[in-house]
Amino acid sequence: MGRVVITGMGAWSCLGKNLEEVKDSLFHGRSGIILDPERKSWGYRSGLTGKVEPAQLKGLLDRRARIQLSEEAEYAYLATLEALKNAKMDMEFIEKNEVGILYGNDSSAKAVMEAIDIVRAKKDTMLIGSGSIFQSMNCTVTMNLSTIFKLKGINFTVSAACASGSHAIGLGYLFIKWGLQKQIVCGGAQEVNPYAFGSFDGLSAFSIREADPTKASRPFDRDRDGLVPSGGGATVILEDYDSAVKRGAPILAEVVGYGFSSNGEHISNSSMDGQIRSLQMALDDAKMTQHDIDYINAHATSTPGGDRAEAQAIDAVFGKAKPMVSSTKSMTGHECWMAGASEIVYSMLMMQHNFVAPNINFENPDEDSAKLNIVTKTVERNIDVFLSNSFGFGGTNSTLIIKKIK
Repeated sequence: MGRVVITGMGAWSCLGKNLEEVKDSLFHGRSGIILDPERKSWGYRSGLTGKVEPAQLKGLLDRRARIQLSEEAEYAYLATLEALKNAKMDMEFIEKNEVGILYGNDSSAKAVMEAIDIVRAKKDTMLIGSGSIFQSMNCTVTMNLSTIFKLKGINFTVSAACASGSHAIGLGYLFIKWGLQKQIVCGGAQEVNPYAFGSFDGLSAFSIREADPTKASRPFDRDRDGLVPSGGGATVILEDYDSAVKRGAPILAEVVGYGFSSNGEHISNSSMDGQIRSLQMALDDAKMTQHDIDYINAHATSTPGGDRAEAQAIDAVFGKAKPMVSSTKSMTGHECWMAGASEIVYSMLMMQHNFVAPNINFENPDEDSAKLNIVTKTVERNIDVFLSNSFGFGGTNSTLIIKKIK
């Protein structure tokens, strides 16, 4: 079994348009959440959202490539551009090697709805445009990025609700560990527009704490009232250790554990038992104990039931060790299909710069979160090993463990 390392990463999120901006936001506990008046005009119960800067791709890509990219694929492209640069993986290397791509994405609502609106208004499918099909398919990210970057290895999209990005990295880890690939571009992307989140809002899943948007996302806090939608793109370059050493790549960290499970219960409610199985599987895969984990980046989305189940699961597995815990969703909101990948990038930045980002807005614990070692202010601390949780609708669970290379 081969060793799997991370040699590059990139991000485009509400915390920043590159790794440096994102790191600065994380360190200072700076929220990227705003109140969007457009959503209120659409009839949204909640107008809260993560503010993600639109992509500016003129000068980077030709028109044909640009019109084929969905919103989330634009974010993923920019994150991947940064990740490949940081991994020192240029086009010459990619052309000579079978570099793959596995990316998490579970919707492309804006592209689908815009095409439907044209047909309804004009009664002519010829007016939809030649790029629409490549924007609207769920595999919009992988089909576009594999074409743009001329990738010749594994190529498909992982669709697993809010665990999509995490499972993409987990599967990439397995493909490389088993010797089936040497390098894989992995990540997650999420569109940020009113088309994408109307049904979520209709479930009353979103916080309505609109008076102070930066205080709305409150993972683990007793007074949380729902999540805040967000998105963007996040990429990590996974590589076989020997390959990375051979080409002189920067080795940032090693992926050592991947756990997964299905709750097999309610379609939207969380399950402590399912999460425990995912956590324990990741620890077993990494050949680690609860005491080896320095920091847990929790999935905690700021929903009453979801946060409670995760707090119970973390306490059940890590109760005696009490590692530091925070949910970066307190600053970003819930980045959905992207979250499992972005939270690896966020935690990697903490590991690189020796700090733990705070779980902002955590003011009053409930009976379950009171049992955890939740970080409320930035802690400057060395992190040798971190664990990241991602859970999604349908009961899909994913846990990743990353270790510092010494």
